[in-house]
Amino acid sequence: MAVSNNIRLKKKFGQHFLRDKEVVQEAIDRVSIDSTTSIFEIGCGDGFLTREILATDCARLWVFEIDPEWARYIGNKFESEKRLTVNLENILDVDFSKFEEHKPWTLLANLPYQVTFPILYMLQKNRHLMREGVVMMQEEVAQKITKTSGRGYGYPALFLQRYFKLELLKKVPPEAFYPPPKIFSRLVYFKPKENVQAIPDEKKFWKFIKICFHQPRRTLRNNLSQSHYDLDKIEEKLLVLRSQQLGMKDFLNIWAIFNKS
Repeated sequence: MAVSNNIRLKKKFGQHFLRDKEVVQEAIDRVSIDSTTSIFEIGCGDGFLTREILATDCARLWVFEIDPEWARYIGNKFESEKRLTVNLENILDVDFSKFEEHKPWTLLANLPYQVTFPILYMLQKNRHLMREGVVMMQEEVAQKITKTSGRGYGYPALFLQRYFKLELLKKVPPEAFYPPPKIFSRLVYFKPKENVQAIPDEKKFWKFIKICFHQPRRTLRNNLSQSHYDLDKIEEKLLVLRSQQLGMKDFLNIWAIFNKS
């Protein structure tokens, strides 16, 4: 199945190319772009989004493409565009210190579905380099990371909402892509939060959260029953609740109790 210049799509890279200009325009309109803005794109493909980004007055655009054929195609297609840098590189392998010089960065991207969560966690790790962004992802994932309680709410939502403002934008049908996926997609806006209060033993805290949501429909007591935490320190009214009924404030309070000397 070829798209442009007889280049075939590769299933291993999850290539579904956006074909709806209105969707692209909504993503671009949601962020602030001027002559000082640094933008990067993940998975440029045949340049449908790349072209529209370059139509803005952004200062620079770095694209990261894992497929050498498409990277070469985009390099040739926009050869005269001095603002564009094409990186033949897996974004998950990138040393983000290279972004320091032109920070803060804005991300605009149609994310490969199979690596959406790794990319989101990578963005969290490097959020100090980010201004904001709009990314396309699977509808189910978009709902999961923006949940605040109930079914589907868990570690990803707590973790990402701790560090980012997240906003659901346009729901995108399969026919907006070529080839069309079997699922709906969603544009999601994100912006790193400022002055996020540090959590004591933060790495251990997030491991604790994963334990709490090991089986989300079970009570907090049941999920923590095989852990080393002293449940006698926690009020019974909390222990009988399911983890999906608790918010970040509840978990932080519990964590503070466990960390008292």
